Amino acid sequence: MADLVAQRLRERIINGTLQDGDDLPREADLVAEFGVSRPSMREALRILETEGIIQIRRGRIGGASVRLPTEKSAAYHLGLVLQSRNVMAGDVAGARAVLEPACAGLAAGRKHRTKLTRKLDKLVDESEGLVGSSVEFTASALRFHEAIVEGCGNHTMIVLTGALEAVWSTQERRWARRATSSGEYPDPERQRGVIAAHRRIVELIRAGDVDGVVRVMRRHLSDSQVYVTSSSDRIDVIGPGG
Repeated sequence: MADLVAQRLRERIINGTLQDGDDLPREADLVAEFGVSRPSMREALRILETEGIIQIRRGRIGGASVRLPTEKSAAYHLGLVLQSRNVMAGDVAGARAVLEPACAGLAAGRKHRTKLTRKLDKLVDESEGLVGSSVEFTASALRFHEAIVEGCGNHTMIVLTGALEAVWSTQERRWARRATSSGEYPDPERQRGVIAAHRRIVELIRAGDVDGVVRVMRRHLSDSQVYVTSSSDRIDVIGPGG
């Protein structure tokens, strides 16, 4: 019975009847609507909470509100699966090296890409202003890659690659913190190499050069991911400092 109620509520959330941030009806009203016991209703809500599509508030001001699935919530579950299989960062890097260049190619092939290239220009300028920093520079560079995925125009690729990007970003940010503490973070000259690669990628997207941007993006990832993969870390989405 709890599964059936969870399914009905899930359908309302996914089809848009219940919007992101909406409060679910009170428990007593849901019990009356579905004709189930309170324990069954609470179990149904726990199912949806585990899936990450509602948030339950406990205490005096109780209740539940809708949380639509996002690339980040998908990334968390993807990361748990990868972590449970002891997947290495290099394995994720390999998948990223296939999917992200494809996204860059899709972005370059879009008719309307001016808005994206302007955003990318700003992100590269931001990174350039952070040369000499470490964690901040890494975060800025990651935002550049995330923007390309978000701007590729294919919703399925946005979700799939966006989830993978989020898993990777967690690992790269951790690497940046460790490398900073140990004094092993790449020097400003190498950071400028990243900026040059990013500017070239933007130029190719702006020119609509699909094959060129795929080739350059693939080479850029091969050059830059080695810092993270050389640490031989396993994927960890539940460790400290995610």
